[in-house]
Amino acid sequence: MYLLEHDAKELLAQHGVPIPAGRLIDGDETIHRPALPPGPWMVKAQTFSTGRGRAGMIRKANTLQQIVDHANAVLGATVRGQRIKAIRIEQQVTAAEETYLAFLIDPAAGGIRIIMSARGGMDIETLPPALIKTDVSPPDYTSLVACARRLAAAMPSHVAGAMGAAAEMLACIFIEREALLLEINPLFVKSDGRWVVGDAKWIADDNSLFRQPKLRELLRQRPATYPASHLKLEHGFDYVVVDPQGEIGLLTTGAGLSMMLIDEMRDAGLKPYNFLDVRSGGLREETTRLVQVLRWIAEGRNVRVLLVNIFAGITDLGEFSTLLVAALRKVPQLKVPVVARLVGNGLQPAQATLDQAGIRLFTDLDSALDEVRGHLAKDRESTP
Repeated sequence: MYLLEHDAKELLAQHGVPIPAGRLIDGDETIHRPALPPGPWMVKAQTFSTGRGRAGMIRKANTLQQIVDHANAVLGATVRGQRIKAIRIEQQVTAAEETYLAFLIDPAAGGIRIIMSARGGMDIETLPPALIKTDVSPPDYTSLVACARRLAAAMPSHVAGAMGAAAEMLACIFIEREALLLEINPLFVKSDGRWVVGDAKWIADDNSLFRQPKLRELLRQRPATYPASHLKLEHGFDYVVVDPQGEIGLLTTGAGLSMMLIDEMRDAGLKPYNFLDVRSGGLREETTRLVQVLRWIAEGRNVRVLLVNIFAGITDLGEFSTLLVAALRKVPQLKVPVVARLVGNGLQPAQATLDQAGIRLFTDLDSALDEVRGHLAKDRESTP
C-alpha cells in the first residue's frame, strides 16, 4: 500500500517526527485562511504517481488568493493518468538544505538498504554515485541504527548530525511499522541542526495490517483513497480492477499465478478486467467470498466472459465447484459464459458438478483461453 504524502507525514508526526504544519483539502472543500497554518505555503497535489514536481503540481503561495488559484489549477488535473482529487497545503520550509534519506527492503541482499545523500530534491536520480552513500543492514533495529550512523558520519559535517538523528528515529518507525519503503526527499536540515521532513514516500506491507492498528484506522477512515487495501482488510483477500474496460472477469487464486495469467492474457491480445487472489483454501464451505467477488466482477460494464483458474493444493476442487455453482446462482446479474480451468485435487467430482451446470472444464490454459476467445467472438457477432 503506497500512502499519499499527507497520510505518510501525519503518521510520521504521530511518532514525533517533525513535519511542516499542513492540512488536506479535497475538491469539495472551501479554503479558509483561519484553517491554514501560518504562511507562506506550499500547495501540493496528492497523487500516487511520481513526477508531480516536474509536472507543476507543487507550487509556492504567498497569499490566500494564490492558494485558491493554485488549488483550482491542480485539483482535477491529471498526472500520468491519475486525476488529482486532493491537495496538501502546508507551511513552507525556508533557510534549509535539501538532503536525502531512504530505507527499503532489499530482498536480493537479504536485509534493509539505507541510502543517504547530502543533496536531495527532484534531481536525486541524476546525482553522481560518489554523492550517494548506501549500505545494507540486517533487519533489526540495533543493526539498522548502527548502519545509519556509519553512513551519516560520512556526510558533510554541517548536516551529519541532523541526518544521523533523523535516520535513527526513522529506522525505529521503519521496523515497528513493518514498512517496505520509507523515503524522505527532501529531508530539510537547518543551520542550527534541526531537521524537517519535506516529502515522504511510505509503502506499507498489506500483509502486516493485522499487526498495525494505525494503518488499519487510516484505511477505515479513508476507504475511497485506498480501495484495494481496504478491501483486503475487510474481506481477507486481494481484488483489484486492472482495466475498467476489460472483457474477461477472472476468478483466480494465488497472487503470483494470477499476475502471470494477466500478463499472458495481455500478451495474447486479451483484456482481463481484474486481478484476484481469492484464497480458495479459506472459503470454509460457504459461498460468501465467491458471491462478493462475482458481484464485483458483474460491475464491469464490458465483461463478456468469466474465466475461473484454480490450482488446487489445500482446496478440494469438487467442493470448490459446488460452491462456485451455488455462488453463480446467487449473482444472476453476471450473465456471461463461464470457462473453468482447474488443476489438482478432486478433479473428477468437479467435472461432474460443472457438467451439470453447463460449464466446460479445462486442465490446459491454452485450451481454456481458446474457449474464452470463442465466447468473445460470438458476443461480438451478436452485438449490433
